[in-house]
Amino acid sequence: MDGETIRDLAYLLASVLFIFGLKGLAHPRTAVRGNLTGALGMLIAVVVTLVAGGVLHWTWIIVGLIVGSVIGTVLALRVPMTGMPQMVGLLNGFGGAASFLVAGAELVIKFGGDSVNPHGELQARIAIAASGLIGAVTLFGSLIAAGKLQELRFSWKGRKIWLSSSLLLPGRHVLNALCLAIGLGLCVLVVRNPETAAWYWLLVLAAAVLGVLITIPIGGADMPVVIALLNSYSGLAATATGFVLSNNVLIIAGSLVGASGLILTSIMCKAMNRSLANVMFATLGPTAGGPTADEVYAGRIKATSAEEIAMLFDGVQRVVIVPGYGLAVSQAQHAVRELATLLEARGVEVLYGIHPVAGRMPGHMNVLLAEADIPYDKLKEMDEINSVLPQTDVAIVVGANDVVNPVARTDPSSPIAGMPIIDVDKARTVVVIKRSLSPGFAGIPNPLFALDNTLMFFNDGKKAFDELIAAVKES
Repeated sequence: MDGETIRDLAYLLASVLFIFGLKGLAHPRTAVRGNLTGALGMLIAVVVTLVAGGVLHWTWIIVGLIVGSVIGTVLALRVPMTGMPQMVGLLNGFGGAASFLVAGAELVIKFGGDSVNPHGELQARIAIAASGLIGAVTLFGSLIAAGKLQELRFSWKGRKIWLSSSLLLPGRHVLNALCLAIGLGLCVLVVRNPETAAWYWLLVLAAAVLGVLITIPIGGADMPVVIALLNSYSGLAATATGFVLSNNVLIIAGSLVGASGLILTSIMCKAMNRSLANVMFATLGPTAGGPTADEVYAGRIKATSAEEIAMLFDGVQRVVIVPGYGLAVSQAQHAVRELATLLEARGVEVLYGIHPVAGRMPGHMNVLLAEADIPYDKLKEMDEINSVLPQTDVAIVVGANDVVNPVARTDPSSPIAGMPIIDVDKARTVVVIKRSLSPGFAGIPNPLFALDNTLMFFNDGKKAFDELIAAVKES
C-alpha cells in the first residue's frame, strides 16, 4: 500500500474511535473509557498528519506530545473543581484560535504568491472565511465566558466592573447585528479577494468583537448552555478548517463535536424551558411586581442544627441529596460521600438527584460526585429522582437554588416559569444547606425555604457535612 492509502486508513480508524469515544461519553459509567478512546483516536490522527505533512523526525513528534501532556496534566491536577467550567471554556476557545490561525496561514500559503491563481479553489476560500468568523467568535466568546465564571473584574473610570454581572450595553442587539453584518461582508471580501490578507484579519477582528458582545450580557445561570454552544462553535470552526486543509479526519471530528454540542445545547435549553434565542438575547432576572424576600420568608424560616438533622436520620429508609454549585464551591463532595457511607451502613438508601443545568457546565455535578467515587448507579436524572421523592424521608439540598424552586410550577409570571425542577418539596422533610437566604441566579426568593416541611441549616457546605458526620457518629 502507498502512503496515501495508509493515511486514509489511519484516518478512518481515528474517526471510528472518535465515534465510539463520543458514545462512551454519553453515560457516566463509560465516560472514562470513552475519553481514553477519543484520545487514542486523536493521537493516531495527529501523528499520521504530522508524518504525512513531512515531519518525519520522530523527535519533534515526541517532544510535542510530552510538552502537551505536561501542560494538560498540570492543568488537570491544579485546576479545582470550581474552576473546571472555566477550563472547559478556555479549551473551547483554544480550538477556535487554532482553527482561525491555521486558516489564516493557509490563506497566505495558497493565495499569497504570484504563481497561484487567487480566483481558484472556491471551496477553500469559503472555508477560510467561515473558519475565521466562527473561530474568532469562539475564542473571544470563550474568554469572556471563562472570565465571567472566574468573576474577574476590571476598573473603568475608578469603578470596579465585574464580568460576572450582566453588562447590558444600550442597543446591544443592534450592535450585535451590525457586527454580524460587518463580519459577513468581510467574509465576502475574503472570498472575492483572497490575495489581500488584510481582509481576513479585519474579519477576525470583527468576529472577536461579536464574540465579546454576544457573551457579555449572558448571566451565570445560562453558562451551561453557553459552554455547550461554544463547544459546538469550536467543532464547526474545526470542520471549516478541515475543508481548508482537505483533511478528512478533521472534517469528521469537527462535525462530531459541532453536532454533539448543538444537541447538548438543545437538551440544556429544554431543561430550562427556554429557547436558545431567549438565552442568548434575553436576561434572567426578577420581574416587576413579584413577591419580595420579606413577603416570602417573614416568620416562616425554621433554622436547624446538625444534631437535629442527625435525629431525623433515625429510622429513615431513603435519603436523597440534591447538589448544586455551592457543593463545588465548598468542595464538600468527599464529606457527602462519607455521610452517605455512614447512612448506608445503617441500611438507609442514599440517592443523588442531578438536574441537567445544576452547576456551571453540563455534567458538572456528575463530575464532582464521581471525583468522590460515588457509584454511578446512585446518580439519578431529574425525571427518575422525581418519581421517588414522594416516597423519600429526607431530601438534602446543598448549594442548589433555582433548580429546586417550586415557583417554576406555580407562578406563570416567574422568570423560571415552566422550568423543570427537582421536586424536593414533595419529600417528607427537606433540609436545605445554605449560608444565607440569598437568591439564585434568577434573583427571586425561593418559597421552598419557608415550607412547613423545610429546615434551613445555615452553614458552609463542607463544614455542614463535617458537623453532620460528627453528629451521626455520636448518635
